[in-house]
Amino acid sequence: MFKTEYVKNVFENLKNKNSNEKEFLQAAEEILTSLEEVAVKRPEIQEKKVLERFLEPERFVQFRVAWVDDAGNVQVNRGYRVQYNSAIGPYKGGIRFHPSVNASIIKFLGLEQILKNSLTGLPMGGGKGGSDFDPKGKSDREVMAFCQAFMTELYRHIGEDTDVPAGDIGVGGREVGFMYGQYKRIVNKSVGVLTGKGLSFGGSLARTEATGYGLCYFTEEALKTIKKDSFKGKTVVISGSGNVAIYACQKATQLGGKVVAMSDSNGYVYDPNGINLDVVKQIKEVERKRISEYVQRVQGATYTPNCKDIWSVKCDIALPCATQNELDLDAAKKLVANGVIAVCEGANMPSTIDACKYFIDNKVVFGPAKASNAGGVATSGLEMCQNSMRYSWTFEEVDAKLKDIMTNIFHNIHNTAVKYDNEFDLLKGANIYGFEKVCDAMLAQGIM
Repeated sequence: MFKTEYVKNVFENLKNKNSNEKEFLQAAEEILTSLEEVAVKRPEIQEKKVLERFLEPERFVQFRVAWVDDAGNVQVNRGYRVQYNSAIGPYKGGIRFHPSVNASIIKFLGLEQILKNSLTGLPMGGGKGGSDFDPKGKSDREVMAFCQAFMTELYRHIGEDTDVPAGDIGVGGREVGFMYGQYKRIVNKSVGVLTGKGLSFGGSLARTEATGYGLCYFTEEALKTIKKDSFKGKTVVISGSGNVAIYACQKATQLGGKVVAMSDSNGYVYDPNGINLDVVKQIKEVERKRISEYVQRVQGATYTPNCKDIWSVKCDIALPCATQNELDLDAAKKLVANGVIAVCEGANMPSTIDACKYFIDNKVVFGPAKASNAGGVATSGLEMCQNSMRYSWTFEEVDAKLKDIMTNIFHNIHNTAVKYDNEFDLLKGANIYGFEKVCDAMLAQGIM
């Protein structure tokens, strides 16, 4: 697996300490595989134990969240926050509310976030948080009660110059609003300590659209540079139907693509005429129902009750925007056999290591999540800037800055991939480019 004794030992020690954390170990293995050549070229990395320090969180907090549901019953959940690396700036990373959340998920997301934030070019370190609370099926009052209880513990660990959380799966504008209100109530300060806030209290225009739009800006630039191609006239498949998927669908369509399939955790819909996004928004954002409702409202559409089968739909461009490890080697083989030319990740680590390698080996344009879905955190960084200035940019200004950031991310990691002899290995390019900036900052700041 690893070619050098140093990196092999780093990973073995990590496995021994975190043997039950499969998602975290998967993310660490993928990153370390890319960094072996850098570790060989830069002996100070081994001498100063940079990889060991990089992989160990600066702080990991687990806490109890007790709240009362509508029936008057006390409920107890677990809350988490990992403050992973602050070498280049305050911790920055989303909060995820989902039953699958555990220490491994939070640590893998936090580790990835270090590199993602580094790639944006903005001064942000890596962090992540969340809870095993499930907002689905809960009333607004129950969600508010949970968010207030969650923030009553979290507030002591965060701050506008310390750690600035945002949203993620299960955490949208509603949840951010409830958490921000509780934070303000406790500390008696109105500051930019959370991003993804409502526009009436410090939020940024284009933040809602940012991850999906940014994904498409990255994909378009990658297609243009590597394949001399574009979205125009291409068939697109997008997994998921949450915020990232919805706005990736919108931007892909604006760029000339035809999105024919979207999904949720129960299954996927296929519409040969192109997904009607207004219908999807009504179902998912307003009614909070399952994607299967789509076929009741759009003639000619079909529903398949297995979400993983979405990758059998023939397409030119695939954008996995649902969750981690949704796209495995078998799915990758189906996509390549069906002629896919680009796979760019909108979710965090949606492709397994084997799937990533298969795309790269078959010269598919592969956009790794830490690069291609960095639009959300980039715009969160822009929201932090606006909060600091007590100022708001227009939608067009934020969107233009987002496009520039995503374009620069692509070219930085593509140039790095070319330097390491494979322009299709954007995964290696992203890991190396993102890591070296953090590494230099860690070395400059001494052992800590």
